[in-house]
Amino acid sequence: MRRPVLLVIAHGSRDPRHARTVHALVRRVRSLRPGLRVETGFLDFNVPSVQGVLESLAADDDVRDVVALPLLLTRAFHAKADIPAVLREAPARLRIRQAEVLGPSPLLLGALERRLYEAGLTPADKSSTGVVLASAGSTDPEAIAVIAEIAREWRHTGWCAVRPAFASASLPRTQDAVRELRALGCARVAVAPYVLAPGFLPDRIARGAAEADVLADVLGPAPEVARVLLQRYDEARRPALAALGA
Repeated sequence: MRRPVLLVIAHGSRDPRHARTVHALVRRVRSLRPGLRVETGFLDFNVPSVQGVLESLAADDDVRDVVALPLLLTRAFHAKADIPAVLREAPARLRIRQAEVLGPSPLLLGALERRLYEAGLTPADKSSTGVVLASAGSTDPEAIAVIAEIAREWRHTGWCAVRPAFASASLPRTQDAVRELRALGCARVAVAPYVLAPGFLPDRIARGAAEADVLADVLGPAPEVARVLLQRYDEARRPALAALGA
């Protein structure tokens, strides 16, 4: 059985750093799974578009099955509405299965810690460091609840405290969470952006981290993120394999 093509669907941005980061992540995914065909499509601002990639795949006689993977950390509007709408317009010859979003996942917590250590923290700093888990924000209550639960779970790994924050749509803002952790008595405060690529909202997170001691980089092409992509791909194709008795 030919493996389905993995189509990574990114939001897109006017900020050129966004597309560069997405492509770097996709290159890492390819390096981890040689032989797997991985394509990238953008919902907006960047090329190729998702529609364009789907039409190109449909014109390839060797392609029939596609796993469409939203490059998103939570199930909010894009995963629930935008992406399914685009996929419904795909050429009829393609059999498309939409994979789950990347988060939550223990691997992503590992990626967050990797970025914090790269920014200067050490494992010995955990018990005296409060962390702001700063996400882009959403009006979707499910997405907000997921971020809050990730913060609670992460706190149990040894940090002084972990507080969620949001760059838009929800409260608290990053700067307010930083001040809350200061008031709580944490010796140092770090901001961990729970975002995949640079852009407008990650820049807002960075500005909100002005009073923090440490600001980590975005998750980007961290190896843990690439492994989550492949995990979601495998989960999405598993039902098809089971149907064939594989």
